[in-house]
Formats: sequence, structure tokens, C-alpha cells
Amino acid sequence: MALPVKEQAKYWGIAAVVFFALLYLLGNVILPFVLGMAVAYMLDPVADRLEKWGLSRIAATILITAVAVVLFVIVSLMVLPALVKQATGLVETAPQLLDDLQAFLTAHFPGILDEDSQLHQTLLQIGDTIQSKGGEFLQTALASAMSVLNVAMILVLVPVITFYLLMDWDRMVAQIDKLLPRDHAPTIRRLASQIDETLAAFIRGQGMVCLILGTFYAVALMLVGLNFGLVAGAIAGALTFIPYVGALFGGALSIGLALFQFWGEWQWIAAVIAIFAIGQFFEGNILTPNLVGSSIGLHPVWLIFSLTAFGTLFGFVGMLIAVPVAAAIGVLARFGIDEYKGSRLYRGLEADTERGTSSAPDDTAS
Repeated sequence: MALPVKEQAKYWGIAAVVFFALLYLLGNVILPFVLGMAVAYMLDPVADRLEKWGLSRIAATILITAVAVVLFVIVSLMVLPALVKQATGLVETAPQLLDDLQAFLTAHFPGILDEDSQLHQTLLQIGDTIQSKGGEFLQTALASAMSVLNVAMILVLVPVITFYLLMDWDRMVAQIDKLLPRDHAPTIRRLASQIDETLAAFIRGQGMVCLILGTFYAVALMLVGLNFGLVAGAIAGALTFIPYVGALFGGALSIGLALFQFWGEWQWIAAVIAIFAIGQFFEGNILTPNLVGSSIGLHPVWLIFSLTAFGTLFGFVGMLIAVPVAAAIGVLARFGIDEYKGSRLYRGLEADTERGTSSAPDDTAS
């Protein structure tokens, strides 16, 4: 005899509470495993395709790992040194940028920066804070980042975990399928398939959008001669994962840098603005419709809320699982709405009328 719905809801609720409690308690301990699972999930279709071409699962996994290592080494040698150098330079020149801002405002708006004005005092306080705390803040941020994403985890743990997860991915999915409650297995499989389609459309598609836009912004900004153009483009591309945030933050940073560097040379400032306008045009009209799709069910506001909420509650790990959880909640919410619309609670007497009509004898059949 199947368990009543109330009992089932209780057990599933307990399982959800235990999951989030473990996520909160373990925190960064499970970070390499979450990263490895995310990478393995994204690479599983590649391994499946290689298997269809005749390779074994282990051979496909080894080939993917080798290619990933080669690409990582190439990117590390070509891009990372310049990126780190520009990022460090940007932090180091922040006080000078504020001094330039003060000089610019003094030259063009002398009344605003009167020594007794609030704006003048505020700029002085900000400059003093950055000069006294900038180095300390940078060291703290780097130390914090290294404690969360240490070199051993990046270079050893994540690739190893990804390798084994990718090799056994289909086997693990099959074992999980065997543990599904038999009464609900078809429904769970259907919902899991919809969640997978949503994640595939968003993560893989949005990842390609981030890579393309980040490359475009970085190359274009460097071509116009913008100082720190590489780091500004990389930031804009990475933040494109969150709708609208990448363009707003990266655009504001790049245009601000252009104003300081190219003041008076309006054609170069206009060129920086045009770069982000072109990027937004291609993202909204070409990249996102073709790579992500318009029916994945993840509304931008819902995505931003999920990233903010899970990041606040569970830190960096929470941000990693925010998109899968948001996709799962979206699919379950649509399923619940469909069930509700087919229920007597929603349809009322209409359901009884249709039931009576369907059970009435057919007088024409004789």
C-alpha cells in the first residue's frame, strides 16, 4: 500500500532540510566536489558524443581531460599573467584615479569642490581610506580567495573529482534511477528531464555567451587602447552570467576608465560606449536567442534573486548551486500549477460535470 501524500510530503521535506543543513554546515569543504560535479555535468554530452563515435567511456574521459589540460596551460601562459598584472595595476592606481577625478571636477566645476563642501570632504576621505586600506584590503581579499580556492584544490582536487565523476556519470544516473519510488518514478524522470533541459539550455548556452562577449569586450577595448581593457572586458564577460549585470558593471567601469584616459578625445570615449552597445545588440538579438533560447523558464529577476539568496546563505557554494536549484524550483512550480489547474480545487463544479458526462451511457450505441 502506497504511503499517503501527507506522509510522503513529510519525508521529502525532511530530506530537503537535511540537504540544506549539510550544505550550510560543510560549506567550503564540499566546494571541490560541487565544482567537479558542475564540470562533469557540462562535459557529459561531449563524452556521450565521443562514445557514439566509437570510443569507450574511459577513452573519451581521458581525451577530454587531456584537451582540457592543454587548453588550461595555453590560457594560463597567454592570458592569466596579463590579466593578473592589469587587475593589480587597477587596484594600485585607484587612488590616482580619485586624484584625477578631483582635479577634473576642480577644473570644470570649481564651485562643487569648495574646501568646505561636503563633496570635497567625501572625496578626501575616500582617497585617504583607499591609500591606507587599499593594500590591506587587497591582501585580505587574496588571502580569502586562496583559502577558498586554494591552488591544490584547483590543480589537483577538481580535475581528479571531475575525471571520476565524468567516467561514472551514466552509471551513477542509472543507480539513482533504481532508487526512485516506483509509484512516482515516471513523473520524477519527466521532471528531471525538464530540469536537465533547462540547465543545459542555460548553463551551456550562457557559458558560451559569457565566453564570446568576454573575448569581444577584452579584444575590442584593448584595440582602442583602453588601459586595463583586458580586465574590464573579462569582468564584463564573466558577469554576463547574471542578466544585465555584466553589461552595466563592465560598461560603467570601462566608460569611467575611458573618461579619465581619453578626456577631450571624444571619439575614443564614443568608441568604448559603442563597443558595449554592439555587445548588447549581439547578445540580445543573436547570441542569447540562438545559444540559450527564450523558453528555458529562468526569468532574469528569479535568477538574480536565487544567486543573491543562495550566495548570502551558503557563500560561494550557494552561488554555484543557485542556478540548478532555481531551475528545479521553476520546473516543479510549473508542474504544481498544471496539477492545480487539473484538480477539483481549481475547476470546481466543472470537473463534476465532465465526470458525469463521461460516465453517462451512450444512447447512440446500440
